[in-house]
Amino acid sequence: MNALQILLNTIISKNNNYNIKSSIIYLISLYYYKLSIKIFKYISTQHNEKRPQEDATFDVIFAHLFYFFKNSYTMAKRTDYITWDEYFMGIALLSGQRSKDPSTQVGACIVNLHSKIVGVGYNGLPIGCSDDEFPWEKQGGYLATKYPYVCHAELNAILNNIGISLHGCKIYTTLYPCNECAKAIIQSGISEVIYLSNKYAAEDYFIASQTLLKKAGINIRKMEPTIKNLSLSFEESQL
Repeated sequence: MNALQILLNTIISKNNNYNIKSSIIYLISLYYYKLSIKIFKYISTQHNEKRPQEDATFDVIFAHLFYFFKNSYTMAKRTDYITWDEYFMGIALLSGQRSKDPSTQVGACIVNLHSKIVGVGYNGLPIGCSDDEFPWEKQGGYLATKYPYVCHAELNAILNNIGISLHGCKIYTTLYPCNECAKAIIQSGISEVIYLSNKYAAEDYFIASQTLLKKAGINIRKMEPTIKNLSLSFEESQL
């Protein structure tokens, strides 16, 4: 395949996108194609014959045109993609939307050293316990509230892991883990906690949690997102 055929094939394939840029490139390519034909014919008439060197010159012209237009048209990668932190915290936030808790929806996502998700969870009742038969109250007698029954997102993510060691993994959680979840995090071998909010920092449960995690050498990091929100759409027209 000579340079002319390569150029034309590229124009045809790129022009299928039907956008303004490809159309302009297509028209410019045709212009230079015709111009090069004229140049070639002029060279041929000056020497009264078509020599191999002229064939090479013809191909060189189109080779240069091909690379020029190819480089001009090449689509650059997106620059507004989300970071790894935003991706994994987004998974945690999305998981939290499965929670039946009317007041607080928490999600957690565990990631291994290769940036692979190995466990997710949200706050909810244990398997086999109906969401309609247990209380969701925050106030009242202890047994009349949700607290003795709900399994937290971090613990669920640990228990829901894909069956591998969590040593060296990190956990993304939408809320700073409580002291009970901190114990499970330490015992599971997770080495880093990334949280989005610590709005209960003044409460004893979370003061104890911070103490446990720090003493155990767990790296604790508050996520600083570069975006304020991220929307999802199930509309086919948006895909």
